[in-house]
Amino acid sequence: MAETNAYRGPRPTLYETSRPGARCLRCPPASVEGIDAVELFGPYARTTPAALPEVSEIEIMRHYAHLAAMNFGVDTGSYPLGSCTMKYNPRINEWAARLSGFANIHPAQPDSTLQGALALIHELQKDLSEIAGLPGVSLQPAAGAHGEYTALMVFRAALKARGDARRKVIIPDTAHGTNPASVIMAGYEVVTIPSTTEGLVDLEALKEALDSDTAAFMLTNPNTVGIFDPQILEITAAVHEVGAFAYCDGANLNAILGITRPGDLGFDALHINLHKTFSSPHGGGGPGAGPLCVSAELAPYLPGPVVACDEEGVFHRVTPEKSIGRVRTYLGNFGVLVRAYAYIRSNGAEGLRAVAEQAVISANYLRVTLGEILPVAYDRHCMHEFVLSAARLKSEEGVTALDIAKRLLDYGFHPPTIYFPLIVAEALMIEPTETEPVAVLDALAEAFSNIVEEAKTDPDLLRQAPLSTPVRRLDEVSAARSPHLRVIQTFCS
Repeated sequence: MAETNAYRGPRPTLYETSRPGARCLRCPPASVEGIDAVELFGPYARTTPAALPEVSEIEIMRHYAHLAAMNFGVDTGSYPLGSCTMKYNPRINEWAARLSGFANIHPAQPDSTLQGALALIHELQKDLSEIAGLPGVSLQPAAGAHGEYTALMVFRAALKARGDARRKVIIPDTAHGTNPASVIMAGYEVVTIPSTTEGLVDLEALKEALDSDTAAFMLTNPNTVGIFDPQILEITAAVHEVGAFAYCDGANLNAILGITRPGDLGFDALHINLHKTFSSPHGGGGPGAGPLCVSAELAPYLPGPVVACDEEGVFHRVTPEKSIGRVRTYLGNFGVLVRAYAYIRSNGAEGLRAVAEQAVISANYLRVTLGEILPVAYDRHCMHEFVLSAARLKSEEGVTALDIAKRLLDYGFHPPTIYFPLIVAEALMIEPTETEPVAVLDALAEAFSNIVEEAKTDPDLLRQAPLSTPVRRLDEVSAARSPHLRVIQTFCS
């Protein structure tokens, strides 16, 4: 059985190892005299020193190394998290982001002192425009959901300019959960339509829902069951026929890079998850970047500033003519933008197409292999991901998708997405990405095979899993309803 990490059991906390006088760093006395803390900070000034632990440098290094060993990430094991594209992050991206000309600047500097950074942003805007097939690009949104929300606000501004107040946004029942949340936040009403038995948009249901009150239709294509919708041109045409906008959730762009472009499919807007498709690290709430690409009609409404180049080759921050305003400070998560730019440049056009092709090949290899172990919800050629169902195993052995996911941790694999999409009972949504070698895909299939066999011979083992991780299985219902939260009171004094 594979070992998930280098965790070696519990360690004392920093407070438990603290001893008076221990130091990581000794600073000279402050050289500025005559400054009173109370005068500077008023009622926020401390009257007593902060009760921080006193430890040596080696103790604090071991503390953080121990915390790192408790984590699971793409550098420690395979992360086949469906709909999230948790691919390996090439180290050249990290090198680029740490170059002093990028790492040691501040966005409040004058444009004349930021020409290199602004040139990178300008080039990235052009690259994303070409990849998306849409001319207008703003790098401001900080994540995918933020990109969705920004697109809906751009739609609202464009509709208002037409004198058109529409209230409805249509989404399929396979949509990411952020889609309806963004719709509500943008002040629209959600209308959900069903999918067909093949996992595709029900075109008749869509046409029935479309009317003069429809602002937009939001679709992920390829969708969340890993299928590229062959009706896409008919779908976007129907949306445009009623004067609405077609929006593409770019979470699954990894499957079509260099093969087709959302703009060519009739979409008016697309957000791109740079931290997924273009290999910047993500998870745990950040960092992220969700640039928004839009049609020529919508480009004047993009949030500003964007970067433009004048006739003399000088780069400037400018605000689009009818901009909805800022949606984030400065120009977005710049470090993530640098990493994405490095990834695009290191791959080139042919390399990006190869990324998509390999992601699709890997997914289909696993779909066929795992389909012999658990039923595939939509057993047809998929794109970058597919969905298994543990419903039969649950009815026969009482073992759920959650149990399988927990047990996978003992085999050294991060669990796939479970219970999504909601239209698949006991769903296990798997995306291997293009960065996993065949040997790893085979090992994942073997782990699934072993777990299904364990479900038949020792189901209680799965219900107790994971058994080898730093934290054993939690009572998730009780944790959600009655969490035990611990506060270090000394920090609050």
